[in-house]
Amino acid sequence: MSNNRRPIYVSIAIIIVTAAVILWFKPDGDDKKDTNATQTLPAVINSEDNASLSTELATGQTAQATTTSSQSTFVTGLENLPRSLKGTQVDGDIIIDENKQLVVTEGLRRLFDYFLSALGEEEEAVIFARVESYIRQHTPEPAASQAVAIFNQYVAYLKALPEIEKRYGNLQLQATKSGELDLNAVAQQRQDVANLRQQYFDKPTITAFFGAEDDYDDYSIEMVKINQNKQMSDAQKQAARQNYISRLPNNATKESIMQQANLGELMARTEQMKARGATPEALYNMRRDLVGAPAAERLAQVDREDANFDQRFTQYETQKQRLLSQSADQTQTQAQVQINQLEQQLFNDTERKRLDGYAALQQQQATSTP
Repeated sequence: MSNNRRPIYVSIAIIIVTAAVILWFKPDGDDKKDTNATQTLPAVINSEDNASLSTELATGQTAQATTTSSQSTFVTGLENLPRSLKGTQVDGDIIIDENKQLVVTEGLRRLFDYFLSALGEEEEAVIFARVESYIRQHTPEPAASQAVAIFNQYVAYLKALPEIEKRYGNLQLQATKSGELDLNAVAQQRQDVANLRQQYFDKPTITAFFGAEDDYDDYSIEMVKINQNKQMSDAQKQAARQNYISRLPNNATKESIMQQANLGELMARTEQMKARGATPEALYNMRRDLVGAPAAERLAQVDREDANFDQRFTQYETQKQRLLSQSADQTQTQAQVQINQLEQQLFNDTERKRLDGYAALQQQQATSTP
């Protein structure tokens, strides 16, 4: 689902500069799945999406989910979905055991996040009714009522989070005089968040909802500690990073962290191999070994798209220069009209926005190359 209006969660993961690139390496299991039937154990959590929710929750009053409100508005919870959810599949899952008791998983949190992402398009009370209807349509009792209760707790927890954020502000900006992250403030904020969670959830729910997120935070903080250690050489820091990762439990979180750790090497190798004229097959094999086949294929697709754009850009620049050189024989306005038509023929709306910046980059590279 795209265009989720979600604020930055109280998470230390913001200190990872390469977070945007890391999204490439998430497993395909992160895709939204329509759970039209309640699953029973055993089940595998499909993703570790650290989704966060809009602070719009903190500006309104809590609208508790009730059977009356949901049944009077929805049957399945999927009727008349808001624009941002149309055409998407319901993310998350509801797991029950053989006694029809709810088994809390990270997938349940993703299910809540999926519907709550529509805040701003729908009133809070409508979303509550939608969520309860969806749960009761797909889940037997007593698991259904248990899930509704946890949803109410989850929303109350999310509404309380901004107060902690307000107390600490942007920790990324509150650096020490040497420009380093204040790890003491980070640790205190994390403790405050942990205490808040304990007010709303039992320990199994905390582990299920936030366990993977906490693992990422632990990793991120440890990497910052290593980077800020003035007593260690670069080689020692690299060894310390590898040692920390090697001691992590073997799970999906570790696999993703290892992919992140390989990012720097991936970028360096890619640049070196392209400079040497490496074939697409050679690049794919190198990337597959570092970050896995799905990410390698996505990066290969990016290469193909970039190559296609470069080819069209070269064609565009050639014809543009020809039109400009002929402008003496026609008005400047006529030449610009033809150039605009050329842009529309060769590029889509998004690509046209890149043209000026891309041309400047090409010029910069040309002047800096001997």
